[in-house]
Amino acid sequence: MAEQVLLRERPAGVQEKPVPARSRERLLQVLFLVPAVLYLLLFFGYPVAKNVLMSFQSYTTATFYTGEAPWVGLDNYTRALGSAVFDKALVNTVLFTVGSIAGQFVIGLALAVFFHRRFPLGGVLRSLLLLPWLIPLIVSGAVWRWILDQDNGALNRFLGATGVADRPGWLTSTSLALIAVIIVNIWIGIPFNTTILYGGLQDIPDELYEAAAVDGATGRRAFRYITWPLLRPVVGVVLVLGVVYTVKVLDIILGLTNGGPANATQTLATQSYHLSFQEFDFGQGAAVGNVLILISLAFAVLYLRATRRAVDE
Repeated sequence: MAEQVLLRERPAGVQEKPVPARSRERLLQVLFLVPAVLYLLLFFGYPVAKNVLMSFQSYTTATFYTGEAPWVGLDNYTRALGSAVFDKALVNTVLFTVGSIAGQFVIGLALAVFFHRRFPLGGVLRSLLLLPWLIPLIVSGAVWRWILDQDNGALNRFLGATGVADRPGWLTSTSLALIAVIIVNIWIGIPFNTTILYGGLQDIPDELYEAAAVDGATGRRAFRYITWPLLRPVVGVVLVLGVVYTVKVLDIILGLTNGGPANATQTLATQSYHLSFQEFDFGQGAAVGNVLILISLAFAVLYLRATRRAVDE
């Protein structure tokens, strides 16, 4: 009966237009994207926007009770960027990032080339190599703090057993602390570099090496003229992505030195943490954090360009 009523009300010669399959597919794609977009806006977009807003306010612990955060404009940026600690933290951030990336990449590339040669238990060794990357950073920091301890550390005990009388303060010396932190971060980052570079080596056809061997290009010459040119897109991605990860390292430095001694290992990430959660000056901490975000964003753009080049090539 209901169908007869609808047929009577519909004008003669008028038919319902079916929904195109392409429109239904597009609607389905949008519905699948909505949860991801909401997640990004809630857990990434809102914190970033809140952090930017806080950097222009006098945001302290009293704000949590009163709800008042007076607008101070660029005062937080002026005080944070004008401090002597910021200059030291910026230099340390550059040294820490460059030293870590250089060590991770060189050792990671050497290990990737080594594991590219098939040998017994190669797969087991590659699996064990991932352990430093899988261990929580706080745990790694605690273990290395014990190893590098001046009085009872395993490293100084080993040096003492070999006849070295002087026991250096790896984490307490202003000249050695940053080097020690860089070494620990290199140890943590080697598995990532090795895994990505090893995957890039797997994509290079073996026929190229066989053809080059016929012409006498083996060993270093094969690496120079075959491996390196074909691995270059992956190298660009690894380096830029490594910089983005390294420039914001916080856990290891806090676990080893807490930014000391005398700000010798203070970076922009640790300075932002100290300003926010030790001095409770959330406005200045947010300002330094925004500077760090801008630096990471610049390298993220480079990463996207490197990825696009890798896909095009």
